[in-house]
Amino acid sequence: MNNTNDLHIEKELLPLFDYSLNGFARKRVLEILESPLTSSTEITERQNILKGFTANDKVLKVYSYTVLYLNEVHFFLNTEIKNLSRKKLKYRLFASKQEKIRYASRFNQLILFFHRLQTNYFSRLDLEQFPEEYSERISRILQFLAQFDLHKYESLVREQRLKDKHIIALTEKINELKKKELIATFWDDLFLFEAYLSINFGIIKNNFAFPNFTTKGIKLFGFYHPLINEPVRNDFETDSNVIVLNGPNMSGKSTFLKAVALCIYLGHLGLGIPASSGEIPFCDHLSIHINRRDDILKGYSHFMTEVMNLKTVVENATNGKQCFAVFDELFSGTNVEDAFEICRTTINGLSKFKGSYFLISTHIQELKSVSNSRISNYYIDCELIGDKPTFTYKLKKGWSDIKVGRILFDKEGLNELLT
Repeated sequence: MNNTNDLHIEKELLPLFDYSLNGFARKRVLEILESPLTSSTEITERQNILKGFTANDKVLKVYSYTVLYLNEVHFFLNTEIKNLSRKKLKYRLFASKQEKIRYASRFNQLILFFHRLQTNYFSRLDLEQFPEEYSERISRILQFLAQFDLHKYESLVREQRLKDKHIIALTEKINELKKKELIATFWDDLFLFEAYLSINFGIIKNNFAFPNFTTKGIKLFGFYHPLINEPVRNDFETDSNVIVLNGPNMSGKSTFLKAVALCIYLGHLGLGIPASSGEIPFCDHLSIHINRRDDILKGYSHFMTEVMNLKTVVENATNGKQCFAVFDELFSGTNVEDAFEICRTTINGLSKFKGSYFLISTHIQELKSVSNSRISNYYIDCELIGDKPTFTYKLKKGWSDIKVGRILFDKEGLNELLT
């Protein structure tokens, strides 16, 4: 099971992709965002689906309707509708005026709503731009809408000539479709379509790029954290299994880790990523541990939570899964001597898992001595200008020896106050 709670999917990721017109589609968007795909083939398929939406942008960029119509038509079709064809004489002669007005009103909304979908959007799509399997889903929407002879009925509604016989025929059609379970299928197809449309709007608006999947290394160019105003873009290339990220406090280590994690995670959803371009590996297990906190529900301290998260990742890697894991300030919850020893053991041990990638940030300077061909060190740059730390937020290879803590401590006058 993936550990992605620290990405705050509903709170932070959903707003990037939520351009949905209704709650049903929004729910599908969230389901997509919470469910990484299980193979590179599935990922490529979804990328191609979304590219199909982009190719049909001229039609879909104005996709809209009255949401009240959608909600009322959805409610109407999901309730029990009498088959008036079996009692058409009784309906014509004895149905109350109120009942007839209610049926007429519901069918007016249904016809106008479905006619808008069919005429303005679905019939104008170039289905060849979509993968064949998904193109069949859209064709199924078109086939469902065609059941209602919408051109004929739309004219009747516009001219206010919808009669009892038409109402009776439509109730018969709806009950036929219900028996075949085609109405439920239609809503499922429609809301998935609208979820993809919403996500595609988000990709276009944010100028995200679809990554390529590779069997070796991570390459991210011009990547950034999408929730930061005027973010600094970085390039990141590595073939190493373990990346140790160091640098002073406030330099941007956690932001860097989360930006890389977002690129990997969104890539595994088949979506665009916040980067100019990227090549990433396919991984079976994702674990992103960035926000340091105790697990109150399980009664674990911060340190024990880290131990259990690490154990889960190692067990998955040992069982042959390709893992991507992020550990922010690993083992900072224990004493310095213990932290150094177990971090060194962790870094060396994780480096043996080929095909897996582990990003670890740390303040432990002694870890600079831990090295082999599968471990790389990076830092977020900070410059001292007149004893004042200036953060550039640029990624560099190597190790930073700048100690900002002492400078800030003294700058706030604590040395003088305490002595």
